[in-house]
Amino acid sequence: MILSSVTLPSGETTDITIDNGVITAIGRTQSKGIDCSGLVCLPGLVDLHTHLREPGYESSETIETGSAAAAMGGYTAVFAMANTLPVTDSAEVAEFVFEKGQRVGLVDVQPIGAVTKRLEGKELSDLEAMALSKARVRVFSDDGNCVDDSGLMKRALIEAKRFDGVIAQHAQSHELTVGSQMNDSALSAELGLTGWPAAAEVEIIKRDIELSLELDARVHVCHITTAEGLDVVRWGKSKGAKVTAEVTPHHLMLTEELVRTLNPIYKVNPPLRLKTDTIALREGLLDGSIDILATDHAPHSAEKKICEWSRAANGMTGLEVAASVLQKVLIEEGGAAWDKFAKVASTIPSQIGRLFHHGQIAEGRQANLVLIDPSARRLIDSSTQSLSTNNPWIGLELPGRVVHTLLRGVFTVKDGQLAN
Repeated sequence: MILSSVTLPSGETTDITIDNGVITAIGRTQSKGIDCSGLVCLPGLVDLHTHLREPGYESSETIETGSAAAAMGGYTAVFAMANTLPVTDSAEVAEFVFEKGQRVGLVDVQPIGAVTKRLEGKELSDLEAMALSKARVRVFSDDGNCVDDSGLMKRALIEAKRFDGVIAQHAQSHELTVGSQMNDSALSAELGLTGWPAAAEVEIIKRDIELSLELDARVHVCHITTAEGLDVVRWGKSKGAKVTAEVTPHHLMLTEELVRTLNPIYKVNPPLRLKTDTIALREGLLDGSIDILATDHAPHSAEKKICEWSRAANGMTGLEVAASVLQKVLIEEGGAAWDKFAKVASTIPSQIGRLFHHGQIAEGRQANLVLIDPSARRLIDSSTQSLSTNNPWIGLELPGRVVHTLLRGVFTVKDGQLAN
């Protein structure tokens, strides 16, 4: 198969020849291929932070529906968070998630292992068993349950380091966020909702970076949201800490002003912040202080979202829209080039997760690719491959459209439609 006249992230227009799932040549050919004129060809997108809900919460999402949403969004690999039922805190559950993803075959589903048993923050999970399993787990996280205990976090970092793993931390001091419902601000006081202060994020990021420096271990900051938190990440990087950080599409574009509506679609943890924070996060992504984009795709069944604000679950979907948000923020408004897009949405997340078959376009590499029409404009509607509809982007016009997604040279999305 030949993809003709693709535009690479570098801006070069060329052909890509694929044979048996591998890129065999990059260069002009006289042979007829699939016309990709005007399409930007990127390494398939990789999401380091996805909730697929299976096993246990299949009314919100399944590995199959989440994989379909990911493929439609241009993803060829997703890392599935551990807050399932049973929790992904054992080799058996990790292998179930991994093997189910393989059977579905739309994206590579890489399970994230829980740092602590049952996400309770009391006793370490068997990280070694998960690392040595068929799933080859390299990312460990308690997701929405921050590992608050410093001693436990230290032991987790030591253990993960043995397998070249990384602890991905939801930076939220429990003490500072009891009963929190939204960003701590003048608006939270006006609405009478308990606030989630920036200090709760800063405190954990700083502690974890200090542990990283002490142990020479890798730590990853999940969904950073505040300018103050970003300053601490910058400090850690300047000290040589092995720290990486991610930002979500919603924290790059949406602000706490949306909470004024009390529409639970905008309830998320960590919460939407101030405009000054979104500006700082964009600058951090552009200058490399924030390493990657991660969706934190968090589907919920209708009964968990169509209710009063205080009872609603936290979370938003994002897999099908993330590429368009990133094009708007990074390319159109940030002035970056497509090679930067490829790094933050594919290459660097692949490296952090040690998923080495993704993240590059090169001869001899697997043909995990996405082709985007950057000139397209689309009005986001309620159509989705996900089981859930808690989509905060509905009604917005965003740039770009995924035309083709290929996993190991096979179309998972072709001409904008999910392939059979």
